[in-house]
This record gives sequence, C-alpha cells and structure tokens, in this order.
Amino acid sequence: MISVSLDIHGKQYGKGASVLGEIRETVMAGKITAMIGPSGCGKSTLLNMVAGLESSKGGEIQFGCNGNMSPRIGYIFQTPRLMPWLTVMENMELICGKGNPNITGVLDAMGVLDKQGAFPAQLSGGMQRRVSVARAFVYQPGLLLLDEPFTSLDAPTADQLRHLLLNIWHQQQTTMVFVTHDLREAISLADEIWFLSYSPAKVIHKLSIDQPPARLLGEENGRQRIDEIAGSLLEQYPRILSGAIN
Repeated sequence: MISVSLDIHGKQYGKGASVLGEIRETVMAGKITAMIGPSGCGKSTLLNMVAGLESSKGGEIQFGCNGNMSPRIGYIFQTPRLMPWLTVMENMELICGKGNPNITGVLDAMGVLDKQGAFPAQLSGGMQRRVSVARAFVYQPGLLLLDEPFTSLDAPTADQLRHLLLNIWHQQQTTMVFVTHDLREAISLADEIWFLSYSPAKVIHKLSIDQPPARLLGEENGRQRIDEIAGSLLEQYPRILSGAIN
C-alpha cells in the first residue's frame, strides 16, 4: 500500500499569485483522504501535482510504497473523459491492453458488463461515470485520485456510485485521495478530511473519522452519524467551508 508525503513550499503560475501555500502532510497508506476547500483554492492543482500532471520541485512529493518509487496511479476526473470513438471495452483496453482478465471483473462490479460494446454517446451520464471508475481500477492502482467525480449527477445516482466505488476499494485496498465540496460525502467515505484555506491554500484543519468496516455510507444509522459529525464541526468552525478557521 502507498503513502504520500507532501512537503510543498508553494505553487505559482508565471509571475502571478501563488495557488498553493505551504502544505506538509501525509496521506495514510490504504486509507481514504478527502480534501475540502473553497472554489479556486488549489485543490485540483494539488491533486495534479501528486499525479505528476503539474510540475513540483524535487522532494515535495514522495511515495512510500515498498521501495517502488513509481507507483501505479489512477485518476478519476470531474468528467468521464472516455474516448468517444472507442467502445467501452476499447476504452478499457486502451489502459491495460487487450485480453486483460481484470476488465470483465471491474465492468461487472460496476454493473456495466453488458455495455462493453457500446460507445460513450450511447450511455447515460451515470453509466459513463461507472465506466470511468472501472477504467481507473482496471490495472489495480496503488493510489487513486478523484476530482469531484460525482458532482454533476443526481443524488440517487451519485449515492449508488459511491457504494460501487467502495465495493471495489474494499477488494483492492487502494490508497485514495478525493476532492469534494460535499462535506457529508467526505464524512461518509473518508478516514481523514483535510480542510484547505482560500488561495494560496494550506491545510487549516484535519478531521479524523472513525469509520466502521462498511463506512458510514453503508451503516444503518450512518446518515444520522454523518449529520452529527457535520453539525458539530460547523458549530465549532462555522466558516471552515469558506476556507477560514476562525
């Protein structure tokens, strides 16, 4: 399992203002970490730096993964980003090669095995999201990054996809980091939540969640517990979702 150590001293574009401030934190191996912060504070930038899609200075991001310094990283974006000219199966094969035995397993787990011959335009938005989740898990990444993957879906569909995501995560025990604006979503899934300030972002508060085996999302009284945790946090820090701790 992979841990991620962040020792970031700031991120600046050109001669403009800094997007990120100093961030010195560790993503726990095999756990789910959520990041919440105001729009434009740099959450996606931070995620992209971990993924290697944006530049970082030497030593700012280090992976602890049993001596392997190049872990497999999966990324689920805000939009599915499927290749429209390829079928579902071909989109999967693009990631892991033809004949990979993992493909049918993850498509089945996400409930889209019967859609393997369809093109993205023939699928609903929710089905496209299922395929994008399956694609991220198909080559069994050690680290999975998610950038508000369910934000444009209706509530029942998003909730169903969270359950399916957790089912695969339980099987693979991938270290997961996800960005969200939804406090209750973060509480329902994450072992730890990082609250970021307005730009240049820094971590202003961390909240640890004592998650049951099925996560609060899957508990019978989970919604009540989620509301209690959210209410207690917002009572103590009423401006925290706006990036301020006091």
